[in-house]
Amino acid sequence: MLAIALALYTRNVLLSLFSGIVLGVFILNNFSLVSSFFAIFELFFSMLSEPWILKTLAFAILVGSIMELIEKSGGIEGFVDFMQNRAGLVSSPRSALVLSYIIGVVIFVESSITSLIAGAVGRPFCKKYKIPSAKLAFVCDSTSAPVSSLIVLNGWGALLLGLITTQVALNGIDVNPLSLLLDAVLYNFYAIMALIVTFAAIWFNIDIGAMKNAKPAIVEKPHGDIKHASMFYMVLPILLMIALVFLFMYITGGGDILKGSGSSSIFYTMLSTLVFMLVYYVGTKNMSFKVWSKISYDGALKLFPIALILLFAFAIGEVITTLKTGQYLASLVNENLSIYLLAGVIFLLGAIISFSTGTSWGTFSIMIPVAVPMAVAMDANIALCIGAVISGGVFGDHCSPISDTTIISAMASDCELIEHVNTQLPYALISGIAAFVLFIIFSII
Repeated sequence: MLAIALALYTRNVLLSLFSGIVLGVFILNNFSLVSSFFAIFELFFSMLSEPWILKTLAFAILVGSIMELIEKSGGIEGFVDFMQNRAGLVSSPRSALVLSYIIGVVIFVESSITSLIAGAVGRPFCKKYKIPSAKLAFVCDSTSAPVSSLIVLNGWGALLLGLITTQVALNGIDVNPLSLLLDAVLYNFYAIMALIVTFAAIWFNIDIGAMKNAKPAIVEKPHGDIKHASMFYMVLPILLMIALVFLFMYITGGGDILKGSGSSSIFYTMLSTLVFMLVYYVGTKNMSFKVWSKISYDGALKLFPIALILLFAFAIGEVITTLKTGQYLASLVNENLSIYLLAGVIFLLGAIISFSTGTSWGTFSIMIPVAVPMAVAMDANIALCIGAVISGGVFGDHCSPISDTTIISAMASDCELIEHVNTQLPYALISGIAAFVLFIIFSII
């Protein structure tokens, strides 16, 4: 609560996250200054010893290099010219955002890559048509996690299937776990509503809440050495990213894409793409090796603060997990709750946990072992209750300023993090209210 309140009040995300970390560590160490001081050092040391965290931080920094190289290559100008003048596919702010929306829906393998590519494609059109960066960030964020949780041929599906399989065995449920997961996905009402609301907001140009005051993207004056180059300097690296993330998910999963490592896949994808851009840009004489190196360094430096925000977000998530915040919130649910309210309450509880921790996957791990036994004991629809967990996890994660998906969507769209949170929240709440009502209706039916 402290971290979120400070972030919204001060707009200083690093200070806010660190304050929350310090308070959490103080509580865990009975407010001992000395013990807490050493515990904070141990926390960050352990964080930086985790391979998946290091790969995710490296991903954030490499993204900066790749985006800067694409921009300075002239490929963005070429892409805008092709889409607008030659193909005629983008001719208005609406069509520009629809393009990013479609990309967000089509690329479902990894939510971080989805946000990154949708943002990379949409950014030049935001500047061209003076679309607020906050609106692009909203589109990126509102398609990435919702689509990944609906089309479960990815790490999301692997996690959910593993959790469901365990609960099926523990509770003696005579249902195939995969069949149960597919049924639960049909009840993922928040993800479905988020996609509908986002498309409606784009198509009908609906600005509500803080989005009404969002400022158009700043059109930067082109640098003297930037040329109008072929669109392939932008398109080929992005197509390579899409192909490689599937490939590395397959490789890291030992031949099973569902078991692939998301953090490893996005790291290897970014590294491979950067090497490809070196060979391609220098080989075609778009830029020299010296220029390539300088641009890569400048781009990485720009996104170093984003990597710090991600590190602090992971750290506060670790503190909250150690405090057992999620388990405490789950224990507040009364076992005598009406069966007609069960799915709705599970959805709200999952949303609170996900918002507080900034992780939908962590919420799934906490809530599915709580929701399934409750559904069995109350003879409720098990798939509906699992769908409520998935929806609640995505909803809370979507709204949370400490969520990695929220941070990456803002980064990819060149939008300030707190502005993204404030402008996206009204749309997320509309989807959340609609989902809650649907859970009550389907519980009654």
